[in-house]
Amino acid sequence: MDKAERIRNEKLGAGLIKSLSLRHFDAYYCASSSEAAEKILSLIPKTDVVSWGGSMTMEALGVIDRVKKGGWRVIDRSTAQSQEEKIEIMRRALLCDTYLTGANAISEDGEIGNRVAAMTFGPKSVIVACGMNKVVKTAEDAISRARNTAAPVNAQRFDIRTPCKTTGSCVDCKSTDSICSYIVRTRLCKPAGRIKVVLIGEALGF
Repeated sequence: MDKAERIRNEKLGAGLIKSLSLRHFDAYYCASSSEAAEKILSLIPKTDVVSWGGSMTMEALGVIDRVKKGGWRVIDRSTAQSQEEKIEIMRRALLCDTYLTGANAISEDGEIGNRVAAMTFGPKSVIVACGMNKVVKTAEDAISRARNTAAPVNAQRFDIRTPCKTTGSCVDCKSTDSICSYIVRTRLCKPAGRIKVVLIGEALGF
């Protein structure tokens, strides 16, 4: 990243912190991945039960691996031996203390577009990691990015049959395998401070 891009991210991040705070999120800006990882870990009490979604950003930061090895109790769907067991573990994860996730997009006025059920209810605390490459102008742009950018890329990771996996582009499908059946638009954090957003001054995730 060159100096101009770094400065731009810092300025945009500062404005976004204000927007998120006005919507009752706890928000932080970290210039680097290493700084972000330390910040995220500092937000998780050692007494918490921790779980996570399929966030490539959290994986890239090394947070998931450090949580597994760091003494926290975890609910880890990757340990499942069958699809049925995986679903049961995912259900239990919705009642964890801290849930780790990414964001498909965040608008400049502080609304989050995502496909994660745990954002709305369940975990006592949710920590969202978001690279500055996912910041868009409006809430409508955030939903568009979730469907037209994040979903077609994420589809390539799974054994599913959707048009976007075949073509690389969203066609507003009605496939039973659709990975954007539910898109959460989080316009306010309720209760205040339940969702913590860690912005990272790098390009991370899809």
